[in-house]
Amino acid sequence: MAKWLLVDGYNMAFRAFYGMPELTRADGFPTGALHGWVKTMWRLQDQEKPDAMVVFFDLGGSQDRLALHPEYKAQRKETPEPLEKQIPVIKELTRAMGLVGVELDGVESDDLLAAQARILARAGHEVLIVSADKDFAQCVDGRIKILLPPPTANPKLGWRVLDPAGVVEKFGVPPAQIAEYLALIGDTSDNIPGISGVGPKTAVKWFQEFASLEGIIAHAAELKPERFREVVAREADKLRMNLKLTTLPAESPLPSVAAGEPQAGELFALLEKLEMKSSLTEAKERYSGQKELF
Repeated sequence: MAKWLLVDGYNMAFRAFYGMPELTRADGFPTGALHGWVKTMWRLQDQEKPDAMVVFFDLGGSQDRLALHPEYKAQRKETPEPLEKQIPVIKELTRAMGLVGVELDGVESDDLLAAQARILARAGHEVLIVSADKDFAQCVDGRIKILLPPPTANPKLGWRVLDPAGVVEKFGVPPAQIAEYLALIGDTSDNIPGISGVGPKTAVKWFQEFASLEGIIAHAAELKPERFREVVAREADKLRMNLKLTTLPAESPLPSVAAGEPQAGELFALLEKLEMKSSLTEAKERYSGQKELF
């Protein structure tokens, strides 16, 4: 069976933007993220040698989650203007490179990616999810793993693969409990409030004792520290709502995504227009065997 790389597009686009200097085209159009994006995609292809690679993008917020929790992700800052300008071009480059670029209005890219990963795994394929987003830890199993990018604070660690044992080591709970774990402690990146004062250590202890979020709610009167007993019992409905917010789907609203093919001519023209000379030279070597003679 095939090896698939499924890429969290916005996660990687932000990393490309902040990981590169402020490069521009002659007319001032920003290109730093574009340089970082192309190099990252090529590095992933060279490093992992996947049979197929697909990138997932957001078009808008999750209508289902916003209906449940109107403040979902409301705290997030606006995308920096230079990156905002480059996003449409990143998508053009992605499609020209043959990496498809999957998106659906009103459905989060995380949901599309997670569902596609599970569909591929059920079909017997090997899947690597390329993202630093902790939500994807709930998808990890024997066939699905996460390829974590180098941490900003310690880039020397390089790219790391997170398997089921790695999820337990990192979070203290197995993949099957990640959504419940996040529902309990909250997820600040998505503006999901957990139980105030309950941190990872307390949450892990409770899951070890009571096995599930419903188990924790059912045994609220036994929880330690005692100060959380009344709070957990009172906020049981909020915890159940949180779980709906943190759970990624197993089924996709889109048909199974097929691998793409590079559009070499389109890619060359785009890189030339963007004045990305070194990337154009490398692209010609990668996609047509051509080398610059002068």
